[in-house]
Amino acid sequence: MGGFTCSFSKYTAQRRRGARNRAASVSSRPGGGESAAPAAAALLRYRPRPGPGRLSSCAAEICASPRPPPPRAPRQALRAPKPGHPRPEGRPLPRPGPGRGLQPTRGAGRTGTGAPAPATHVTGSGGAGPEPKPGPEPGLRSARPGARGPERPERGRAAANMMSTKAFTLVPAIEREQLLSDRDRGLLECVECCGRNLYVGTSDCFVYHFLLEEKTLPGGSATFTATRQLHRHLGFKKAVSELRAASALSRLLVLCDGCISLVHMLSLEPVPSGARIKGATAFALNENPVSGDPFCVEVCIISVKRRTIQVFLVYEDRVQIVREVSTPEQPLAVAVDGHFLCLALTTQYIILNYSTGAAQDLFPFCSEERRPIVKRIGRQEFLLAGPGGLGMFATVAGISQRAPVRWSENVIGAAVCFPYVVALDDEFITVHSMLDQQQKQTLPFKEGHILQDFEGRVIVATSKGVYILVPLPLEKQIQDLLASHRVEEALVLAKGARRNIPKEKFQVMYRRILLQAGFIQFAQLQFLEAKELFRSGQLDVRELISLYPLLLPTSSSFTRSHPPLHEFADLNQLTQGDQDKVAKCKRFLMSYLNEVRSTEVANGYKEDIDTALLKLYAEADHDSLLDLLVTENFCLLPDSAAWLEKHKKYFALGLLYHYNHQDAAAVQLWVSIVNGDIQDSTRSDLYEYIVDFLTYSTDPDLVWRHADWVLQRSQEVGVQVFTKRPLDEQQSGFNPDDIISCLKKYPQALVKYLEHLVTERRLQKEEYHTHLAVLYLDEVLQQRPCTPDKDAEVTETQAKLRRLLQESDLYRVHFLMDRTRGARLPLESAILHGKLEQHEEALRILVHELADFPAAEDYCLWRSEGRDPPYRQRLFHLLLAVYLGPGPAAPARTVAAVDLLNRHAVEFDAAQVLQLLPGTWSVQLLCPFLMGAMRDSIHARRTTQVAVGLARSENLIYKYDKMKLKGSSVRLSDKKLCQMCQNPFLEPVFVRYPNGGLVHTHCAASRHTEPSSPSAGART
Repeated sequence: MGGFTCSFSKYTAQRRRGARNRAASVSSRPGGGESAAPAAAALLRYRPRPGPGRLSSCAAEICASPRPPPPRAPRQALRAPKPGHPRPEGRPLPRPGPGRGLQPTRGAGRTGTGAPAPATHVTGSGGAGPEPKPGPEPGLRSARPGARGPERPERGRAAANMMSTKAFTLVPAIEREQLLSDRDRGLLECVECCGRNLYVGTSDCFVYHFLLEEKTLPGGSATFTATRQLHRHLGFKKAVSELRAASALSRLLVLCDGCISLVHMLSLEPVPSGARIKGATAFALNENPVSGDPFCVEVCIISVKRRTIQVFLVYEDRVQIVREVSTPEQPLAVAVDGHFLCLALTTQYIILNYSTGAAQDLFPFCSEERRPIVKRIGRQEFLLAGPGGLGMFATVAGISQRAPVRWSENVIGAAVCFPYVVALDDEFITVHSMLDQQQKQTLPFKEGHILQDFEGRVIVATSKGVYILVPLPLEKQIQDLLASHRVEEALVLAKGARRNIPKEKFQVMYRRILLQAGFIQFAQLQFLEAKELFRSGQLDVRELISLYPLLLPTSSSFTRSHPPLHEFADLNQLTQGDQDKVAKCKRFLMSYLNEVRSTEVANGYKEDIDTALLKLYAEADHDSLLDLLVTENFCLLPDSAAWLEKHKKYFALGLLYHYNHQDAAAVQLWVSIVNGDIQDSTRSDLYEYIVDFLTYSTDPDLVWRHADWVLQRSQEVGVQVFTKRPLDEQQSGFNPDDIISCLKKYPQALVKYLEHLVTERRLQKEEYHTHLAVLYLDEVLQQRPCTPDKDAEVTETQAKLRRLLQESDLYRVHFLMDRTRGARLPLESAILHGKLEQHEEALRILVHELADFPAAEDYCLWRSEGRDPPYRQRLFHLLLAVYLGPGPAAPARTVAAVDLLNRHAVEFDAAQVLQLLPGTWSVQLLCPFLMGAMRDSIHARRTTQVAVGLARSENLIYKYDKMKLKGSSVRLSDKKLCQMCQNPFLEPVFVRYPNGGLVHTHCAASRHTEPSSPSAGART
């Protein structure tokens, strides 16, 4: 925090020096002392188009205010262009000082139509007005759209020339009778709305909870009914200043008497912990939080401490301060977005990044003349009340991406309901367009002091009632624009506020204009333009399909719109028989239908679209035909099947049958293609496709019906209908025993299936393992030559047999031993002897019959894998004994014995080996073995010595610590707390840790980790 304060202080000093320099520069010019306001207005810069920065008309309006004019050259530079005309190039702009003013940006134009994100709920402040005289309720008097009040004579001519539109109607939501009784003297101070929940804070410290119900009358107008649920007094003597709902926490934040309290949204009960934020004059919620914790909300408050902003994290039952930021002046209003604060200070607006300390001055502001307005209207964008009655838009980068709107200089509150900005002053509610910056409507509304927008709902309130500004349909204004052929204006307004067009009549009118233009472009083969117009006009695609003969299904009930959108009977008339044009139109229709079939445009008639698309693909022999049929589609079976048969697309017809749950017909059709009964060359691997199709089929009858056919064509491929089937389907309807019975006629397939059961599924069933081993053995015996050769290569089947005999423990060993006896399969016999723990016989076969010494060593390693060291040592001693025993090839066995000892010295007991070895062997021959044995012995001895020494050292350290602890005294009193359970000691029995912490004996026994150091607040 120290570094941040220092850097911010430097920034403040530089900014003040810059301000003094600029003030001196202005005062040194002719008339400089009188041109401060135009110079401040020059800081409001907005770029209406890409290129060098240009001032918007708002700056010119400020410069044109009744004040002494600045020098001639700056006034020419500040002259605004006429609406709709770009500023002439070459006129320089007065450049503001470093770090001052809204910076120009590239991008958004003066009539940009991009809708902002929903605005932040910022409660307008202000005291209650005087008690009104008996008469109509404020805000309920009707007014002509665009009408101006008598208090604005200076803008009467502009209002007369301004296009008027009735955009909103004012509807009462809560009357005084619903809110307060006759005995109550409290006045409405603040409002919060969250979904159907409406909260009202009063001047006598009450919070009221209402449920808001919206109803639409037959005439199309909306009414609201508010049902009071609860009300609760907060226990203070001052008014409720602000309310904010945190729906994620089910909490309502209430600002009253400088304290922000947390209450439950439904019961209005304070949280049991009593958590609150003290010393706040105003606050705002961060609707673009940076903490990343979904169980808290970020709150930014204006502290009672001078020039201080504080940031808190608010949880369900506690609050936590995370940042305190100093400001160059006293803040009056705040809005927050992420790390950025938009602040209204005493003399200016600024953007402040509270994470980095970077600040950006926006424009001057005099808090003594008017009330500040700071509202978040979207992501990283704010709406501010600027000088000269301007509503300025500013981003966190200090730039303006929208042209400002002109409202009253004494505006009280503002809200955004796109495409309109709504402003409230002492007597009127004014509605301004964000598209052309013109005032569209004026509603008389006296004594209003609250204007807020809540998730698109605009609420305005007096001290005695709550009203809702209901947006009216844009039907009338757009109808007028269309009647006067102002189509572009109508399209811009409709695109910018499409969500606010509920009237079907307007939608039909708007769609007809787009669709008529679209068919004109289509007739001229301008397909890109036609596609955009069709898409924008939400074309009923059947209107376009009906131009193409025979594409609509015979069952379709579609009739063309009346009056017609075009003058063509069909495609032949449109193209006048030109086949090239016909082909282009069909390609366009294929592209367009493929795009719209998965959008909302296709809702209600997807069958017509997909059937027409299938017919176009089949006729053009298009590759996308198969993609259409293997994905979700709504092709009608009767029309589509006849069309596919007509164009000989039998494989595609099978896919269509499959999609319509007629798998038997599909497979039978494909079998006919493979058998050559019908011709279709779509797939050359159709047999493999059928096998794959049956593999994933969930119909067991279908699979068994065609199992013989696929196995007869290829046993290796056909068996995949059983081996590659998903496991969940293999367990239902496909018993392995039934499959084995079926495969007895197909030996190759039977072997493949048993391999699948044993090696892939790893079924632990003796019958399958023994059966597979017998099949392997029979095939090996059939493949063996009449005169067996000891050096003959091992076949693949024999290798599989040996691997199965080694890895499996489930087959019947004695049964296979009888089958191999006399079959001259010594290695297989050795493996079987090993399974029976007849190791000496197995090693004898490997050494004496096969003379395969490496195999004998591998046998010892294989059989001792996962066993204890004595078992492995016994096997190696047996092998050494076989090597040294009587038998043929004694010299070779002697060499093998020496190699065995030298390579596996660690596996032998040296003392026993020395007793077995012949006395004639030289020491040099066994040098590696003896060295290894000595090395292991010495290593074991030294390791034991090191372990004993370490144990003695550790014991000595413990003894030293024990003596040291006994030498120091420990003071224990009834105020001493256990460092684990924080309870006092009731008896003089405790455990003391090396860091000085004292704990109960039972606490130490339950937790072995060393406790942390005593806290600063622990009693002693």
